[in-house]
Amino acid sequence: MPQPLLCVVVSLAAMLPAGACAAPDAEAPQELHQRLDVSSAAHARDVALTLDACGGAYDRDIVTTLVRLRVPATLFVTRRWLARNPEAVRELLAHPDLFEWGNHGGAHVPAVVGRSLYGMKGAPDVAGVEREVEGGAQALARSTGTQPRWYRGAGAAYDRQGRQAITRLGLRIAGFSLNADGGATLGAAAVAGRLRRAAPGDIVIAHMNKPASGTAEGLAAALPELLGRGLRFVTLSQAAGVLPMPEAQPAP
Repeated sequence: MPQPLLCVVVSLAAMLPAGACAAPDAEAPQELHQRLDVSSAAHARDVALTLDACGGAYDRDIVTTLVRLRVPATLFVTRRWLARNPEAVRELLAHPDLFEWGNHGGAHVPAVVGRSLYGMKGAPDVAGVEREVEGGAQALARSTGTQPRWYRGAGAAYDRQGRQAITRLGLRIAGFSLNADGGATLGAAAVAGRLRRAAPGDIVIAHMNKPASGTAEGLAAALPELLGRGLRFVTLSQAAGVLPMPEAQPAP
């Protein structure tokens, strides 16, 4: 008598590696929106600038402006960006008082299971998310000697399984409240205009891996104005705390 179909399926599944049959998460990927805790007087004017380096080149003009103005930032870099830009890593390591390192993964694979995000193919299973996170951590340890506390996935959106995998590995997910450069697609005037809307508590996201974009020029135009308004830039770890925002925005 033939085996029931269910028994055959269960038997085959038991022979596969863990996570190989992971289905896409029923929850659509969500951008994680956060703000800094500015409830205390000492941190009432805090703003955090975060810069992603997904791959590609090094926008030295951004870093030159930050060093000149003494504006700290949290840098989320991938393994492949570290490998391609060793000179940039040396320059950034020369300013440990300004730059905090964050994990952006190994190969810029989104922390979503079995689906794509902004045209980027996500991890095939939960183990794939873990490999991406651990690949970034290992590269940062080799290149910078640091073990970052913060993780930002490719596309800055996550499904439930991706979020759970990241937190299981002991990292906090870094969200944002103000997107300054639209993934390094905006011109300088648009970047500056968005930055001028920054207020205490904002976490700004921009990119430092596309020198041909308008990000560097926009930052150079807006940052002196923000400092003149009394805003105080901090890294994520220097902030009093990072708080979730009540609204969540589904990613396309």
